[in-house]
Amino acid sequence: TQTGFIPAPVSERASNSKTACIRTCKVSPLSAPTSTCKSRARVSGLRMQQIEASSSSSASNNSNNNTNNNVDAKAVVQVDNAQKALSEEKLKESAQQSAKNISAKKSKKDKSDAGPHPSGAVKMQHVIAIGLSHHTATVEVREKLSIQEANWASAAAELTANYSAVHEAAVLSTCNRFEVYIAASNIQEAIYQVSHFLSQRSGIPIATLRQYLFILTETEAIWHLLRVSAGLDSLVIGEGQILAQVKKCYEIAIQEDGSAGKILSKLLNTSVSAGKRVRSETDIAKGAVSISSAAVELAELHCKQVLTKELKDCQVCILGAGKMSKLLVTHLASRGVSKITIVNRSMERSQELQQAFDNVPMELKLMHEMLDSVDRSDLVFASTGAMEPILFKENLKDLSADKNKMLIDISVPRNIATDVAELEHMRSYNVDDLKAVVAKNQAKRRKQLLEAEVLLREEQRDFLNWHHSLGSVPAITKLQERAETIRVEELEKMNGKLSHLSESERAALEKLTKGIVNKMLHGPMSQLRCTQDVEERARLLKSLEAMFSL
Repeated sequence: TQTGFIPAPVSERASNSKTACIRTCKVSPLSAPTSTCKSRARVSGLRMQQIEASSSSSASNNSNNNTNNNVDAKAVVQVDNAQKALSEEKLKESAQQSAKNISAKKSKKDKSDAGPHPSGAVKMQHVIAIGLSHHTATVEVREKLSIQEANWASAAAELTANYSAVHEAAVLSTCNRFEVYIAASNIQEAIYQVSHFLSQRSGIPIATLRQYLFILTETEAIWHLLRVSAGLDSLVIGEGQILAQVKKCYEIAIQEDGSAGKILSKLLNTSVSAGKRVRSETDIAKGAVSISSAAVELAELHCKQVLTKELKDCQVCILGAGKMSKLLVTHLASRGVSKITIVNRSMERSQELQQAFDNVPMELKLMHEMLDSVDRSDLVFASTGAMEPILFKENLKDLSADKNKMLIDISVPRNIATDVAELEHMRSYNVDDLKAVVAKNQAKRRKQLLEAEVLLREEQRDFLNWHHSLGSVPAITKLQERAETIRVEELEKMNGKLSHLSESERAALEKLTKGIVNKMLHGPMSQLRCTQDVEERARLLKSLEAMFSL
């Protein structure tokens, strides 16, 4: 069949000086119109005649009363028919609008779930982790990629905006790791684009950068983030600071200007929950130490040899007044240190730190007094947010050389330049030197580590089941569209019989029919979503597509 218009008789077109057409209907090019089409043609013809009669009657001033009565009767019929036609048209428009809404929702959901794709088809989004850590790169390399927390969102936004293969992105940058998590449909293209991004940002050629990068996809990427959040991949196993950093990564990624979509939001949320679960259900965090405590332990280990005095007798200077500095004060105070100088850019942060340890004597200084404070100290910890060294050979060489000094840098990027080691009376350390200190702690935590990994496997399995279930979304959407199409078509067939319904009655009818459709679809859709086995889900999808001709 073909869709077309059946023109009104030529005589009618001429008398009205307009083209009068009858309602669109489907007709066969090889046969006469069906009885339905003929009936519609007769009705339309009568309507045209009624309109002509009414116009002729209005123009005539000499018509008798009987004629006027006939015209009035015809006018009433005409108005009644027009009202019925209007009601039918409203019902039809309502049904069509419902179909449009479903289509619009699907279009928006497809874009959100899978990102833009030329064919419009939904593609599976793969989780990819690219980065480096204390396991794969030295601090010299890590600091070139380091991004301050305030810039995590903009870096992720740059990835999603400028690199077509990256649909979702989140950045995690700490003193011991720099990692980018993305969701992409084309794994190879996404890896290439992110590598290019990292190379541009760090100034390191891709060929050189690849020597330090780890690239994990799907199961391995998910497993890696779970272990990171639980503290199992940290320099100090079980340390708690990394969980707070992963949580911050999640919060930044899902905020209004964040770049995480459905997949990364779920993954980061799962990782935070898994990290909390591991710490509450195992002893992995019992007696755990942080980078700050490891730095204090390192100082305690070498104090006698380098400074010829005990740690508790040392004059300590801390550069910075942030979270790491607060932890440093905590561990120094627990070892009896009572001579601490805090040097910071603002006095306000230093005063907050001092108030938190009102039983620990502290001297507060601003940055322009840094060198004088360092000169008077035996032990210096550097933990500022500076993006380049603030202590280096040139500004330290004129300090008093009558006693040795120990400088420990726990910042990334580093606050203490490597050339400081050239000064005879200076002994400097950075975060990579902490490995020897924490090695003994790892052996004590092997049992807890194995228990933690059992819990993480459960979390990984649950996330993978959810991730794989997203493959059912296109079939579910098609099923919903198919059902909505049938519902709309059946309502349109009944337009004539339902034209007398009021607006509230039509709304009730819409709600009733949609409710019936949703109840019918609930069973198969729930079965698809709940099936965890990938092969079983694929079999169900094929059966569903065959049964409903999707």
